[in-house]
Amino acid sequence: MTDQQPYQIVRSFDDFEVRRYPEHVLAEVLVEGTFEDASNRAFRYLFAYISGENQASHKVAMTAPVVQEAAPEKISMTAPVLQQGVEVQRDGGGTSKFRVAFVLPEGFTIESAPWPTNPNVHLRTVPESLAAVVRFNGRWSAARYQQHLQSLRIALREAGLASIGAPRFARFDPPFKPWWLRRNEIVLDLVEPGQGGTGYSST
Repeated sequence: MTDQQPYQIVRSFDDFEVRRYPEHVLAEVLVEGTFEDASNRAFRYLFAYISGENQASHKVAMTAPVVQEAAPEKISMTAPVLQQGVEVQRDGGGTSKFRVAFVLPEGFTIESAPWPTNPNVHLRTVPESLAAVVRFNGRWSAARYQQHLQSLRIALREAGLASIGAPRFARFDPPFKPWWLRRNEIVLDLVEPGQGGTGYSST
């Protein structure tokens, strides 16, 4: 069974959970394409990295989920930092750039993780964060993603919680798993209590 990224449940609401994620390291690839095919385009690079295509020639255990988010634009530094997808025109149609990432197993740091030999693969440290998460089953489609993202944003407003940064789409299952059994999540970082957000108690 594939190990899963660790987290602590801070509070459970009817429609979502608030979780605390510890600091972790991502191996990620920047790809261009549609929402539906971005993960497939990135998978071969990331799988090669954990299979030993790195300077240490070490295999790295697969950890769920595979995380996908719109790539950020380079803009002047300000607070808060907001991220936005980059639209690319091709053959009269619009595609986007996405960052697709594997979460490295617990215990890896940016210093101890084997360094990629493929220039398309990058390592990045993600600091500890508080996040709201909605879980749903089904197909990996942009329409379903937007539907559940909108529901999560409404639920956060009703709960008096403020999100920050770009949403992330988390896939927990391989493509060959029947679509109705696939576990999917949308993750939105939250403003920490005492930093402009509404405080609440854990349950």
